[in-house]
Amino acid sequence: MAVDDVALQNREFTWTPADFNRIKDLIYRHAGISLHDGKQAMVYSRIARRLRETGHASFRDYLDWLEHSGGADEWQEFVNALTTNLTSFFRENHHFIELARLVREAPPNHDWKIWCSAASTGEEPYSIAITMADALGLNGRFQIWASDIDTKVLHTASRGVYKLDGLKNVSHEQLRRYFLKGTGHNTGMARVRPELQKHLKFFTLNLIEDAWSLREEFDIVFCRNVMIYFDNTTQRQVLARIHRLMKPKGTLFVGHAENFSDARSLFTLRGKTIYEKA
Repeated sequence: MAVDDVALQNREFTWTPADFNRIKDLIYRHAGISLHDGKQAMVYSRIARRLRETGHASFRDYLDWLEHSGGADEWQEFVNALTTNLTSFFRENHHFIELARLVREAPPNHDWKIWCSAASTGEEPYSIAITMADALGLNGRFQIWASDIDTKVLHTASRGVYKLDGLKNVSHEQLRRYFLKGTGHNTGMARVRPELQKHLKFFTLNLIEDAWSLREEFDIVFCRNVMIYFDNTTQRQVLARIHRLMKPKGTLFVGHAENFSDARSLFTLRGKTIYEKA
């Protein structure tokens, strides 16, 4: 018997295949996330917290309430519970090396517009900002739009406060230049300097919604480790929308497990998980 099966046997709430299938259908319709059967223990654990928070005695009761009277706030909590936020500063560092090269080779007066479509707790968009500031200075001409479907992680990102242990991939010079170290009861923490933070705009965005709030044309889009949660149809729809928001020859950075070889009409592979708008 698998570890997940054992965990589900020792459960606080009754858990049935119908409960899982219903949750799987709801998160797909609301966030485009495709869940496979191996995620049952994770789904049980995360949604069980919502049952406790809302005072429901069963998944069926909670899901009935969610669909008929839960309201927008609880739908957001439901989505937040099922999204995964694994991130770190300068993760997949070759992307930031390539970003720096693109900036160095562009005209010096270029106004850079960059979209980070899965900002999570902020490590990725701040890594982008640090790379841009290293190349252009803190007063350089660049703006970063940083979005996520999860409102809780965006709150963390907008605060810009991190444990020093989580900044191990940030150089000593970058730490000195772009962060303020905490003192007293904030010892062991660091806050992003306002001079860097002014270049970022954080906002909520659901990638599978028909209408996006973005009206910009972007030079660079980071959409990393997001598409792996979508099926092929949803991937194609999201890629087509991203394509429409990018400038000619714009660059798309994707995650290490993502491959868009079946979207050659939209993007051309230019490097390791780096694509150019076709």
